[in-house]
Amino acid sequence: MTQGKSMSVCIAANSYTTSDPFISALEIVRLEGSLYNSTDFNRFGLRLVARHAFGYSGSLIRYPYDQFDRFWEPYAFNSTIPNNRRVEASGFWNLPPWRIYNTGFKASQLQPLKFIWPPAALPKSNYYIALYFAHDSDSLAGGSIVLDITLNGVTYYRSLNVTPAGVVVFSSRWPLDGTAMLTLNPSTDSDLGPLINGGEMFELIPLEGRTHVRDATALNAIKKSLQNPPVDWNGDPCLPQRYSWTGVSCSEGPRIRIISLNLTNMGLSGSLAPEIANLTALSTVWLGGNSLSGPIPDLSSLKLLESLRLENNRFSGSIPPSLGEMQSLRELFLQNNNLTGQIPGNLRKPGLELN
Repeated sequence: MTQGKSMSVCIAANSYTTSDPFISALEIVRLEGSLYNSTDFNRFGLRLVARHAFGYSGSLIRYPYDQFDRFWEPYAFNSTIPNNRRVEASGFWNLPPWRIYNTGFKASQLQPLKFIWPPAALPKSNYYIALYFAHDSDSLAGGSIVLDITLNGVTYYRSLNVTPAGVVVFSSRWPLDGTAMLTLNPSTDSDLGPLINGGEMFELIPLEGRTHVRDATALNAIKKSLQNPPVDWNGDPCLPQRYSWTGVSCSEGPRIRIISLNLTNMGLSGSLAPEIANLTALSTVWLGGNSLSGPIPDLSSLKLLESLRLENNRFSGSIPPSLGEMQSLRELFLQNNNLTGQIPGNLRKPGLELN
């Protein structure tokens, strides 16, 4: 789920790769709000495992048949139904393409229909599973299709009535490990054998969370005030943890805050944005040995700040008296700048190392 007007993508080398990361293309297709909306996208992402048109042996079914350009792969074996069915499925809120109902798996008699899906073994995890069914209107006179569905012997759905309008049954969080055996049993109310047309499966990926919005906004304001910020200052400042922004240290846990900023001797120029005062979890700010100019912002809101090093820059103006009111401050380096005026008297106090 996008959280704003843009999305950030992180591409990093893994243990199998010795080259630099690269990307050739990126495509984003907007989905309607009804698609996969049973997933809590604040906590999970979905990784596609399988999306199949059962009983189909042609090329990929995609746009224009699927308006969201999802790829429906063929998945066929002997127990298939012909592709001349008359199905006008209209009862779907998640808008699968109508072409997946031209074919399907069907038992010829009132007997169970069993098959392994997806074809590869699955890692132990939780999965989003959606199964698609639609009755052929030409065969309605032959009777009804009512199914009991099990997955690895566990009941998935009971007494599913398959209609010409179509029906989807889904689980937003189903545990699987290894091979998955899908079984469709005709119920006692069914006149015809089991039928299924398609299926989708996603692995649920727990999200690490994201940097506290106020902190991320403040750090982006600081980035804009610098004329040459570090080249990796893009995307989420703290996540993935191995790839946090240069000079940025973050807390752990459910509420991720920026706790340290160390850009010493980074060749930075520009000014220090006043929004740094919104990074209220900061304990250290080290910006020494750069070419930063302009006034020192009011940092009185940084109640946890213990060390502030701004030495060897080009800061100008007076020293803010509010620095002397910060109870946690133990280290203050301001030497070799273009500061003017008097040193505030409240900075001359025990427990504060002042340069």
